[in-house]
This record gives sequence, structure tokens and C-alpha cells, in this order.
Amino acid sequence: MCRETRTRRLGIGVALASGLAAVVLGAGGPTAVALDTDNLYSPQACKHPSSSKFKLHLWYERGQNGVYRNIGHSVYNFNDVPDGVVGVTSALRFCPQGASNPWPGSNKKLKNRAASGENEHYKYKARVYYHTGYRGAQDVMNPGQSIAWFRNVYKNNASFKWTR
Repeated sequence: MCRETRTRRLGIGVALASGLAAVVLGAGGPTAVALDTDNLYSPQACKHPSSSKFKLHLWYERGQNGVYRNIGHSVYNFNDVPDGVVGVTSALRFCPQGASNPWPGSNKKLKNRAASGENEHYKYKARVYYHTGYRGAQDVMNPGQSIAWFRNVYKNNASFKWTR
């Protein structure tokens, strides 16, 4: 995808997310669509993990190394995230890093590629699941915990959920 198209799409996504957030907040509570577009288009998704407001960080390499993706809200299917437009979905991707010499995993789809993770939330557990829909084997990170090498979902992960 050319840079202009990607930038335009990102701008449209941010505008959609902002508009949906305004409608949702006016309606009295969050909806999955607003949270999904936030996961897709928020600048927090690719900020350095130590400065992102999103509290789940997934890495392409073991030991929290290499390219990463920050996630703020539960994701039912990493490959099929509602885009804010009815019937349109996008896959979550690792953040692009290494402009002239891309790092391994850079801009690749997240599904079935994460090797390690960190949960910086102070209150909730982060559960990374083998299957879509929060099913199957899982690795659980307690608040403030990291896993240097997923035991159950290493490079086989399809969904994520915050739990108590």
C-alpha cells in the first residue's frame, strides 16, 4: 500500500474512531466497535511500550525483543478486527520498524506470530489465547507481569482478553 493511501486511511480511521467515541460516550457506554478502531488506529499502538497508554505489549521475538504491538482493548480475532465501517475488517499488525532495512516481523500480521508479552495493567490479567474468540490454550500475565517466551501460545495466538 502506498504511503499516501496508508496515511489517508489512518487519518480516516482516527476520525472514525473519534466520531464513534463521541457517539458512544454520548450514549452512555463503550461499544466493541469503538474499542476495535482504537486498537487499529490509535497512535498508542506503535508508541514505544514504555510510553504507550495501551497496557498489553506483544513482541515478535522472545524476551520482549524486536518489533512489537501495543493493545489497549480485548481483541476477539487478531486477523479480523472491525474497521469502523460495516462489513470492513483489518488485521492487527506488528509496528513497522527499520525504514530501509525492516526488522524481522515488521508490519506482519500479529496473528500466530507473537513470541512474548508484557502486561503493564495495574488491575487486570492479560490472557492471550490460541484460538479466536478467547478459546483454547492460553498464556496468562498477571498485572505487571511479563512472559519472555509464551509456553502455550508461542507463535500460535489468535485473540486476547482482559480479565480479573
